[in-house]
Amino acid sequence: MCFAQSATISGIVLSASNVPLSNVNIVANEFGTTTNLEGFYILEITADTENTITFSHIAYKDVIVKDLILTTNETFEFNPILKSNITQIDGVTVTANGNKKINNILNISPEDIRKIPGANYGVETILKLLPGVSSNNELSTQYAVRGGNYDENLVYVNEIEVYRPFLIRSAQQEGLSFVNSDLIQNVKFSAGGFQAKYGDKLASVLDINYKTPTLFSLRADLSFLGASTSLETVSKNQKLSSVSGIRYRDNSLLVNSRQTQSNFNPAFTDVQSYATYRFSPKLKLNFLGNLAVNDYTNKPLNRQTNFGTLDNPQALVVYYEGQEINKYTTALGALKGTYILNDNTTLKLISSIYHTTEEEYSNVIAAYQLGDIDSNLGSSSVGEVITTRNVGSQFNRTRNDLDALIFNMEHKGTHTMNNSVLEWGAKFTHEDIRDQLRESEFIDSAGYSIRPPRSEFINNQPLEPFNAPLVAYNGINALNFVKTNRFSGYVQLGTQKTWNETDIYYNLGIRTHHWTVSGTGVEKVDHTVFSPRAQFAIKPNWDKDMLFRLSTGIYHQPPFYRELRDSTGTIQPNVKAQKALNIVAGNEYSFLLWERPFTLISETYYKKLKNVNPYTLEDVRIRYSANNNTEAYVYGAELRMNGAFVPGTESWISIGYLKTEENRDNKGYIPRPTDQRLKIGILFQDYIPTIPDLKMYLNLVYQTGVPGGSPSYADPYNFQNRLRDYKRADLGISYIFANKNKQYPSTHWLHAFKELSFGFELFNLFNNQNSITNTWVRDASSKNEYAVPNYLTSRVLNLRLGLRL
Repeated sequence: MCFAQSATISGIVLSASNVPLSNVNIVANEFGTTTNLEGFYILEITADTENTITFSHIAYKDVIVKDLILTTNETFEFNPILKSNITQIDGVTVTANGNKKINNILNISPEDIRKIPGANYGVETILKLLPGVSSNNELSTQYAVRGGNYDENLVYVNEIEVYRPFLIRSAQQEGLSFVNSDLIQNVKFSAGGFQAKYGDKLASVLDINYKTPTLFSLRADLSFLGASTSLETVSKNQKLSSVSGIRYRDNSLLVNSRQTQSNFNPAFTDVQSYATYRFSPKLKLNFLGNLAVNDYTNKPLNRQTNFGTLDNPQALVVYYEGQEINKYTTALGALKGTYILNDNTTLKLISSIYHTTEEEYSNVIAAYQLGDIDSNLGSSSVGEVITTRNVGSQFNRTRNDLDALIFNMEHKGTHTMNNSVLEWGAKFTHEDIRDQLRESEFIDSAGYSIRPPRSEFINNQPLEPFNAPLVAYNGINALNFVKTNRFSGYVQLGTQKTWNETDIYYNLGIRTHHWTVSGTGVEKVDHTVFSPRAQFAIKPNWDKDMLFRLSTGIYHQPPFYRELRDSTGTIQPNVKAQKALNIVAGNEYSFLLWERPFTLISETYYKKLKNVNPYTLEDVRIRYSANNNTEAYVYGAELRMNGAFVPGTESWISIGYLKTEENRDNKGYIPRPTDQRLKIGILFQDYIPTIPDLKMYLNLVYQTGVPGGSPSYADPYNFQNRLRDYKRADLGISYIFANKNKQYPSTHWLHAFKELSFGFELFNLFNNQNSITNTWVRDASSKNEYAVPNYLTSRVLNLRLGLRL
């Protein structure tokens, strides 16, 4: 038995003078609604079938959209313009994730984001299933795109750029992503080749829009990992609306599944609000506010990791003393004013201020023993250490403090001319960073302290006496006060034409960025870069629904504070912007299979990078060399097929291959830290036909290991070790008691719920042993050094309750 599923279409209806129209009737088959005072509407339609939607008003001619096909739970934004002289018939076919994205932007369903199981709920979980996006750490919300690193991704919420904390070094310290999934209206993502209006990064753009509510709604989500609640409100005159959310997360369930036993006491909390006030049909003001407190306390106790081979099983046993106390407090406040100047011109003014205070304090002593384990299956001590070959200890001390203030002021404008759109913008950014680094690592092996593996510590003991101060194996001590002023701007022109029944689109734009670095004891340095970018798309008038895209441009990434800081903590103000020539070619083919909509997207890409700032990556911590002595390249190909594999659901499979290498100081090309190679991601949704309210959500990820398992001091040209392949499956099972398709009479106890679901999640379903780094242990007796994997989370059960009133 199959039940009809629904999708959602929403937007703002405008007049020819670009003024929102109220009381416009919208009808789609048996469904209907009207626009509110601000011209906003939201309408549910039948998914996976053709829909004809009519927009009508007594003072205007109708707008008719024909052959609209949306997949289940898809949200499609459509903003029609009603004119007074003609009836408009827009005969478009929209299949599998909305209209053809000629601007190289992918739409992602907010409903899928909220439902898909993952160790971190949110948009990042679903991004990691895309072919060009990789992450080998389920505890982290950070991701790498097409050979880039975590610092090469742009994130916007309602056109406001958002930032992440600076000092986080391990994923279990991260807590919450900035983006609150409960507040999302729509999500757009580009993995490369994006337009000039987006900022100056090398890899990707995540463009989030929060909701503008039209009705009161209260949503809550509870699980063993934490809780969240969101509230949507609208004033009686509908001029003021707001959507707000509170989240609390506790990673103990996941972290305690790792091999290191600890007293783990994290508390990750944030509060967000997005409000809109309409002064008139032409003027509105938006406010975005966020306050997040990540309070992380960890007292490691002990750890045993078995490794080696069947013939030579070994174990590392570690006993700890001490604790880590880290705290990250971030706040963001932003105002955005939008003014409709005339029929064709819209102006915006955006200001924001971001402040973060971060503390990393730790004293941890680790005493370890390396030995052989009992592999006799009949023994009562199987798996335990029976002989010890080496002992040693390690002392880590950290006292890091950072205070950062970032202020932005930006103007944006849009002017429409027939079938062309002219967009421009100018932005000023001021960054004030105060940073104190104090880190040290002492290693003691068999009663003596090991010095750093540097030439000044080479000695010929005991034949020759050697006198040198006792120094840390690794140590950083730096105090930095850095200010950066940035001026950036862009202008771009997009045009859509029809030639011999073939639709043609192109967008030409250019960005410029000028910045000045200064500070206490820092030389004042200026830099300027220009970034031309272009996108071209063609949709032939063929029987097959196909679109071809080509994007190219010069992309620059001016250095942020962390990219100016070298491995010793010293600021290098002469660091240039990293530069990439990016070429992306793609095809999008929409078709009906089993009388259901599907889309096949294929892309190839190539990046040639210069002025590369090389770095090391350990867990999620990036440390730059703070120079431009490297060149690199990235190339790859991707396939992604999505659609209704099961009627009434949307699933996809994606496959990607990439290769990225770098050449430092003309020594030759070696793999970069994000040389991912093969990536396979599967998102699958299903239900029991006889019990359609019992839903199943499954995501599967396989990706080959990256070069991340080498010692931090190793020269990558002499030694490179890859991590093991990353394999993970997360399963979610839930029962839907109430939703928009399942309502109850007023006498029923479920009548009060617009949505109610309960279920369980199994993270790491097959209990794969994935590792994020290696601990390198020295065996004094054999003079060998062993790579002991630091494993990620094992299988974990989580219960989850979701409701909306």
